[in-house]
Amino acid sequence: MLTTMAAAPAAARTEDQRVLLHDVSWADFELILQIRGDHGGVRLAYLNGVLELMSPSVDHEGVKKTLARLLEAYAEQRGLCFNGFGSWTLKRATRARALEPDECYSLTAGRPSQPDLAIEVVWTSGGIDKLEIYRGLSIGDVWFWREGVIEVHVLVDDRYERRERSVLLPDLDLVELARHIDPQNQTESVRRYRQTLRPASA
Repeated sequence: MLTTMAAAPAAARTEDQRVLLHDVSWADFELILQIRGDHGGVRLAYLNGVLELMSPSVDHEGVKKTLARLLEAYAEQRGLCFNGFGSWTLKRATRARALEPDECYSLTAGRPSQPDLAIEVVWTSGGIDKLEIYRGLSIGDVWFWREGVIEVHVLVDDRYERRERSVLLPDLDLVELARHIDPQNQTESVRRYRQTLRPASA
């Protein structure tokens, strides 16, 4: 008797959990930061009295971590100074803006006053306007991963311009990098990507 095994069902896509609170003063925001402390799990964003509390899903975190590993592999292969600071809490009281990026980096040695590059994974629609927050924080390069595409926004005269390539990493092929993002097997993703970075004679 011949029996067949049904294929395992694909895992359902997990969604980020997000709550928006309105009419939150800067003092209240600072108090919430103190209460939360250094415990991870919930990322905060603040824009002119609106506070977003977001708990990223496992799928969100998988894309974010894979992208970070690929980018760090590129920097290492190219011999770049490239320091990561994760979800560093960035804030500016005078412009009533704050957030915690998925990933952020400085391209200089030492402790920076702010990152040169911030990266966001857009996994679940809705929420606060993070690009407007970044504008108020004067972050030069902001990347959004959205549906398999990396969007680059470069700050010029206090407004963002969409670009095909990063100003900070002009030789980086972002289409090729995005093509290798496979959160199901991060190590294999990095291994394959490193192969594309090696000179043909290597």
